[in-house]
Amino acid sequence: MTTHPWHDTTLSAADRANALLTELTWREKIQQLVSVWPGAEGASGDVAPMQSSQNQAASFDAAIVDGIGQITRPFGTTPIDPTDGVARLAELQRAVMNANRFRIPAVAHEECLTGFTAWQATVYPTPLAWASTFDPDLIHELGARIGTDLASVGVHQGLAPVLDVVRDHRWGRVEETLGEDPHLVGELATAYVRGIQSAGVIATLKHFVGYSASRGARNHAPVSMGPRELADVMLLPFERAVIEGGVRSVMNAYTDIDGIPAGADRDLLTGVLRDQWGFTGTVVSDYWAVPFLASMHKIAADNTHAGRLALEAGIDIELPHALGFDERLANDSEGRRLVDQATLRVLTQKAELGLLDADWQPQNTGDRIDLDSANNHNVARQIAEKSIVLLRNDDHLVPMTNAPHRIAVIGPGADDARCLFGCYSFPNHVLPNHPDLPIGIDAPTVLDALRKEFPNSEITYVRGADHLDCSTDDVETAAQAAVAADLTILVIGDRSGMFGHGTSGEGCDVVDLRLPGGQEVLAEAVLARASQAVLVVLSGRPYAIERFAEAATATIQTFFPGQEGAAAIAGVLSGRVAPTGRLPVQVPGDNAPQPSTYLAAPLALNSDGVSNINPSPAYFFGHGLSTTIFDTSQATANTTTISTDGTVEVTVQVTNVGLRAGTAVPQLYLSDPVASVARPVRRLIGAARTALAPGESVEIVYTVSADLASFTGRDGTRQVEPGTIILTVADSAGDPGTAVEIDLTGPTRSVDHTRALSTTHAIHALVP
Repeated sequence: MTTHPWHDTTLSAADRANALLTELTWREKIQQLVSVWPGAEGASGDVAPMQSSQNQAASFDAAIVDGIGQITRPFGTTPIDPTDGVARLAELQRAVMNANRFRIPAVAHEECLTGFTAWQATVYPTPLAWASTFDPDLIHELGARIGTDLASVGVHQGLAPVLDVVRDHRWGRVEETLGEDPHLVGELATAYVRGIQSAGVIATLKHFVGYSASRGARNHAPVSMGPRELADVMLLPFERAVIEGGVRSVMNAYTDIDGIPAGADRDLLTGVLRDQWGFTGTVVSDYWAVPFLASMHKIAADNTHAGRLALEAGIDIELPHALGFDERLANDSEGRRLVDQATLRVLTQKAELGLLDADWQPQNTGDRIDLDSANNHNVARQIAEKSIVLLRNDDHLVPMTNAPHRIAVIGPGADDARCLFGCYSFPNHVLPNHPDLPIGIDAPTVLDALRKEFPNSEITYVRGADHLDCSTDDVETAAQAAVAADLTILVIGDRSGMFGHGTSGEGCDVVDLRLPGGQEVLAEAVLARASQAVLVVLSGRPYAIERFAEAATATIQTFFPGQEGAAAIAGVLSGRVAPTGRLPVQVPGDNAPQPSTYLAAPLALNSDGVSNINPSPAYFFGHGLSTTIFDTSQATANTTTISTDGTVEVTVQVTNVGLRAGTAVPQLYLSDPVASVARPVRRLIGAARTALAPGESVEIVYTVSADLASFTGRDGTRQVEPGTIILTVADSAGDPGTAVEIDLTGPTRSVDHTRALSTTHAIHALVP
């Protein structure tokens, strides 16, 4: 076999890429910057925004002449058996290699937000459920499982995680996020990135940046945001995933901020990402974000102009196929420089993946591929169980150690497995276009799980209402069933879908946070007549359920817990599973305005006599009850004064003084009472999960750098300024907790991405 310098694995990836770059024609270079979407032209329904109107690509054979950079969603476009999918992808890769002089294969990418978005693959809980666990180690394991499955079938890049910080709960994509706190989002996203990339698969951060703050919570809408909010809230999780996680790819957001679309914003895609943070990977466009610069943002005259703007900003690869990137990009010296720059990044990444090795061949195993393994189930079960949040528990109803004789199960979420899944799960993302096919996995419904959990109870089911249809014809039947039962379990919330075909998910935005369909009427009627009731909210966003939670005896919130989720819910009710989840988003009060977030400056909080609207939530960020009792000692610090470049240790002791085992999740918040700019009243900077048996105690020591008190000052630079900060250990953002005051002394200090980005903690067992 003839080899060349780019085949030499003793050279660095950059040197190998450079050697190949010098041999390519301009067309061959640009072909490395585009993608092809095999099968999309024959797929029914949209699995991406405006797919039907944007699908103007050439045929697969025509698109791959002289090579191609990426293959779009070979498993996630239409249902294909995983084993057949491996053979099909190998066939596509051989065609790509045969179509170019240097036999360069393509990077294959897939969606992987709730697991590998493929038929017969495990459907894990949605990211908002990951966030409810407050458990980065478990999310690292999740990423590793997903990465292993992707790698096993020849996929090189996963389009996840989502790092958008929630600013408005009405936005349809809240379910895809990791919540409304930048520390929590960054902590868990970085863990996921490390996990998936440990399997040799490239993670892709999205959506860079500001997407979740769109006006009116409308998908793709403009964003009104100042540079300080952008820097101190929206950019922080991305910074951590780049600096601490070493992520290899970033995807731009669809939105524009103050009139500048993210896909054409050089200050963001090059200035912040590469020049400030030192990112060296590839930037990929969100699907059709390049032509959207012309068709939607109206800042480009046509697709070619849009392609030039995107390339100038720092986008390296156009997904899902070529509309804006073509040979006209190289029609002047600056265009040729930009093409060389992007192509070098792409080829370097291909060298790192082994795709430039002389002996590389596509995977073509005849072995049966299992994308829904026992190991996957174990991780999915752990996340589902740890994500369930017990909001309210009057009379200690949960756990129900003595099963009620007659149970009425009511609600549209109780007997529909797809109500357990997010919009980027294969059953909700693709299978609605293939109604004759089974979902391909074992996913018991909540009703199935309750019958298994309480085999000696007489269980009656009434649907009662619908998620989308506002009909209330079945409400009275449901109320009568509640009257006749010893216990009512009311399962309400969302059914996720795409572009208006669900109540949550991409393109499924809402004008308010009332329960969708006929569920408000159903909840009011059933809870008014049930002697005892458990309200189970199974949703992709928090809803204004305050009055319903108060009417129920106990209330559980769970965010699309995946195929193991129904058993987890049933287990919490019976006591087999201890509830340990904490809210990653606050649950709004019934009349609270939107947008709303716990991460608020003083003027955004309730002020008597200033406004007649009370923004206070029904349940605060971080809230979650246990079925045991924890006692937390007064927080102490090893010093009360540190310099603006110093560190402090905050210590608390936590004891399980109840009768059941449980998990405490003490959270550390920072307040800056007097600062040179308005700061959030409280913001999370650390959390520690610790499982404790009855009578067991631990000491938790948080190590906090003064860097964590930094913010963007009036001059636009990040700084730590002298003054008093308050560090509070609490059970939620609304819990008074136990606090220590720390004086920061010395000069105001400028900091950058090399500062401490997170708090560390150590947990020490205490001998009784």
